[in-house]
Amino acid sequence: MKQTHLSSANMDHTTASNTIRSGVAPLRIFLVEDSVDVRDLMIETLSEIPGVVFAGFSEEEDDALQKIDADSFDVLILDIELKQGNGMSLLRTLSKSAKPLNSLKIIFSNNVSNAFRRAGEQYGVRFFFDKSSEFTKLRNLLAALGTGLPDH
Repeated sequence: MKQTHLSSANMDHTTASNTIRSGVAPLRIFLVEDSVDVRDLMIETLSEIPGVVFAGFSEEEDDALQKIDADSFDVLILDIELKQGNGMSLLRTLSKSAKPLNSLKIIFSNNVSNAFRRAGEQYGVRFFFDKSSEFTKLRNLLAALGTGLPDH
């Protein structure tokens, strides 16, 4: 995973002591999620993980594409259903982009059927988590990545 700088953007939810103590640049996460409640819960809970920082979020496909193109991050977490567009279309567009996207891609959705899993894998998605039952698994994965432990 590439090293990134600590952004001063207001979405960065880490402390200087976490960054200094670890000696490693924080794991930058970009979240594509249209549910305010789910997004707020994720930001609040995952921000408590040492070494993890939010690079930003989007509710819509077009907005996400613009933000992804403008910044860098280590992990892309996306839902399939969005206010405008959808996560699969976003992944398809990113796969055709001239800018290489080397971030870890994770789908966190209520729609994790085998068809979506196969389609996601085609676009480089490594992990699929069901929103209704696997939030703890997602948190554990990000905690392991945030501390520099090998991912699964």
